[in-house]
Amino acid sequence: MNLFDKAGVWALDYLDAAALHVRAIAGGWRVPSHYAHGEPGKPTIVLIPGVYERWNFLKPIADRLWEDGYPISVVHGLGYNRRPIVETSDRLAAALARVRANPAGRIIVAHSKGGLVGKHLMLSHHEDLGVRGLVAVCTPFAGSRYAKYLLGQTLRAFSPTDDTIVLLGRDSSVNAQIVSIFGPFDPHVPDGSVLVGATNVRIPVSGHFRILHSAEAVDAAADAVTLLASRPEDAVAASVSQGEQ
Repeated sequence: MNLFDKAGVWALDYLDAAALHVRAIAGGWRVPSHYAHGEPGKPTIVLIPGVYERWNFLKPIADRLWEDGYPISVVHGLGYNRRPIVETSDRLAAALARVRANPAGRIIVAHSKGGLVGKHLMLSHHEDLGVRGLVAVCTPFAGSRYAKYLLGQTLRAFSPTDDTIVLLGRDSSVNAQIVSIFGPFDPHVPDGSVLVGATNVRIPVSGHFRILHSAEAVDAAADAVTLLASRPEDAVAASVSQGEQ
């Protein structure tokens, strides 16, 4: 992809993010009441948005998963997900612990920073909360080299040398229960979202935000949830590309 094409992806991405924020401010963060109901025997989907995001960034994927029979859970009180990863993970764990767990367990579906929070949650509270796996879209598992140029600790925390990023990267014990979905070019995660030991799914859609409502990402997330829901937690994951086995 040349520089002109990359600039176009940047522009479209920010337009997408702006539109989603406008919808959230206009009331788009209200969680549909039907999300709470799903088919018996299917795990609950827990949504974790990225930094400066509301849950509605994941709405296209959530709508598809609900149509597939999965109950959807949106945890309130995380704000715009600006707190440190560890603190957010602990707050999320406390919130989930107050709700009776689905006998079929839980699967986390997350975007960007939400995937880092989800991995930390699995490492720290995996068995207590019945978390069976994580589907992460555009997550900077190895950080982002752009973070050092950004102002404020909220975004600088994504530096590849940040202590939390390094610790999460070193611990691969839950990687087999993670599906990482990403495109060929992510303007916010320039080094990609490949996670060793996870199921890595590359779809033909570039971007960090607009990828979330692409048909390819929605299909990939639905397939990933089906995969995680149907296999034992200790199954060995294979790295694949979408459409390849």
